[in-house]
Amino acid sequence: MNTHTGNGPQDTPWQMARRAARLNPSTIREILKLTERPGIISLAGGLPSADTFPVQAMREATERVLREQPREALQYAASEGYAPLREWVAGELAAMGVKCDASRVLVTTGSQQGLDLVGKVLIDPGSVVAVESPTYLGALQAFAPFEPEFRAVEGDDEGPDAQALAAARGARFMYLLPTFPNPSGRCLSAARREALASAALAAGVPVVEDNPYGDLWFDAPPPPPLAALLGDAAVYLGSFSKVLAPGLRLGYVVAPKPLYPKLLQAKQAADLHTPGFNQRVVFEVIRNGFLRQHVPTIRARYKAQRDAMRGALAAHLPPGCRFNTPVGGMFFWVELPRSLDATALLPRAVERGVAYVPGAPFFVGGAHAHTLRLSFVTVPPPSIDEGVRALGAVVREALEGATR
Repeated sequence: MNTHTGNGPQDTPWQMARRAARLNPSTIREILKLTERPGIISLAGGLPSADTFPVQAMREATERVLREQPREALQYAASEGYAPLREWVAGELAAMGVKCDASRVLVTTGSQQGLDLVGKVLIDPGSVVAVESPTYLGALQAFAPFEPEFRAVEGDDEGPDAQALAAARGARFMYLLPTFPNPSGRCLSAARREALASAALAAGVPVVEDNPYGDLWFDAPPPPPLAALLGDAAVYLGSFSKVLAPGLRLGYVVAPKPLYPKLLQAKQAADLHTPGFNQRVVFEVIRNGFLRQHVPTIRARYKAQRDAMRGALAAHLPPGCRFNTPVGGMFFWVELPRSLDATALLPRAVERGVAYVPGAPFFVGGAHAHTLRLSFVTVPPPSIDEGVRALGAVVREALEGATR
């Protein structure tokens, strides 16, 4: 028995599993601590605007659930999820061309749990998992404890390259975010989606498609999901966090029938079920078409903020910087001149009153240190301009310092 009484890490009777070493703090969460300083304009957070939360609709739905089905709502529930909500999800996806019925829908505690369940069921130590470049940091965190070998599928401003995906033959799956993803904000065209689907099928690489932002388009809806092209070669993840509220922790996985039972068993082992009360409240809110009126108000708000950030970046970033203009979602992706390191510049930016997220953590291996992510949805247009102006000054000073 270990009898050490000191405070060092070796002085404990607890022996951690090897996978614990692969659990690391979220780089973004650590960065967000910097934004807690008074006066900081945070362009860093990936949070939806709290001003879009449908508080009154939630209040009314909560009262209705507690009045009409209180015992059922407060009791243990089916691990698969609330049946009417699963039917609603299946209907929405079927309308987008995804092969789906309620028996393939698993309600999860946020789509982040869906990523964890996929990792548990599909990844062995040493398994190859293909990811686009850059990719969602939360997915890398979810998959990492299962000890995969990540393989980046490179691409261009239009998304991952289909020929590069063909080189990932033998991967357990490829993780893709085709529509306004965190962090890049890009949207794959219909042609690129078709090319990627064909390449994935030819290479025998199934696709895990994550789509938390797809409803947040500004001018025109995006092309149909990749899952509509891939059939049983796709797992699809969705979320209510960006169109209702993230505090509900409500998402879903749509899986082919051979895979569904194991995902369900992993879900049962993790938490038995996602809170049935939350599921019933959300269904009461959305059942009669509420989202068809509510989501357009979010789009209009975010589009105005997108336009404000686009104008500010064009006005205040020095020559040599590049940025995308997202047609939906919540993020701008910025490339500084390659001589600069966005992580090293962050403390200077915070001193000037603005925060952002460096781009390196979104790449397998931490490459592309000159990139950064900006979010525009929680900041009013005047503050967006002020924050980008400060960022531009920091970048300009760093470039001038490098040439002296």
